[in-house]
Amino acid sequence: MAEAADRPAGLVDWALAQRVADWAVARNDPPASYREPALQAEFDELTAQAEELVASSTGLRSPVGPARARVVGRSDWVAVNVAAIDRLLSPTLRKLEARRTGSPALAMLPAWVPDRLAGASRAVSGAQFGLVLSWMSSRVLGQYDLLITDDAPDDQDIVYYVGPNVVALEERYGFPAREFRLWLALHEVTHRCQFTGVPWLRDHFVSLVDAGLEPLAADPARLTEALRRLTEELRAGHSPIGDAGMIGLVATPEQLEAIQRVQALMSLLEGHGDVVMDRAGAGAVPGAERFSRILHERRQQVRGPAKLLQQVLGLEAKLRQYAEGEAFVTAVEAAGGPELFNRVWQGPEWLPSLVEIRDPDQWIARVRSAPALAG
Repeated sequence: MAEAADRPAGLVDWALAQRVADWAVARNDPPASYREPALQAEFDELTAQAEELVASSTGLRSPVGPARARVVGRSDWVAVNVAAIDRLLSPTLRKLEARRTGSPALAMLPAWVPDRLAGASRAVSGAQFGLVLSWMSSRVLGQYDLLITDDAPDDQDIVYYVGPNVVALEERYGFPAREFRLWLALHEVTHRCQFTGVPWLRDHFVSLVDAGLEPLAADPARLTEALRRLTEELRAGHSPIGDAGMIGLVATPEQLEAIQRVQALMSLLEGHGDVVMDRAGAGAVPGAERFSRILHERRQQVRGPAKLLQQVLGLEAKLRQYAEGEAFVTAVEAAGGPELFNRVWQGPEWLPSLVEIRDPDQWIARVRSAPALAG
């Protein structure tokens, strides 16, 4: 895995983000019973089992080989996501950096001043990223890293499990460990089957993210304006953040449309993941209903500053994605079985909009009026 310090300087000091996160993570020890090598061996086996169950249930098979499991600690999970965020945001951040350094106002200053200002900005951004990722690292259980690039292929297309969090949750609620771990593997492997088994899906997702971020690259002042409006609204006792998180405060109509398409896609994928998790594991995971109920309750238990952090990041919208997406999948299959639902994989134009996610009858009517693609 490439170290954050090896990456070129930009608008975020990724190395500082990692150091801040490591400092925060170190304050929260893993369970005394946590043994990473033993957990890795078990997840290797369970991930392979989950892949077969998911393929049998959905018909989606990855053409790039079997899934690889990797058990990580919280700090390592942060490192994985620093790299993933960097890969995803780099094009936009490079444009922002170029526009900022090309500012006429900065050109009038002594040469050392822009460098000092840039360094301070990178440090603040890095520290903020580090704190956010450290908080998230204490809650996430598993993750599929979908951002496949030409560099460091051994560190991509991996199903990750955050071992300390998995063990801590099992001990807190008395979950049967092997059963719970298979249940987790089913959800994450489903996401891998979605992104590798549907040829166009990954590139489509990345293009939607780029479309949502592009206006910020065109006008860097939008970020400053978003922070200002957020601060003013919070001081007034209001919560100005909706489904789109902080970016929704300054998004253009085109940008909001792209964000909503990302939200609709993620609702579909998360809901499908939950449905497949329960269906594929019906015989192998008798405790699935209890696992699902407790994790749902856990998602609703965030209060105080953490609640605000979820709003700022748009994570509250992500929590709704599970319920809305699952309801969409259930409604579509009730109307036309898996054959009707599987039309979503035929191409981007077959994906539901956010309105259709929340009103499945609209998608059903639209799709039924169009001919299915051959093959």
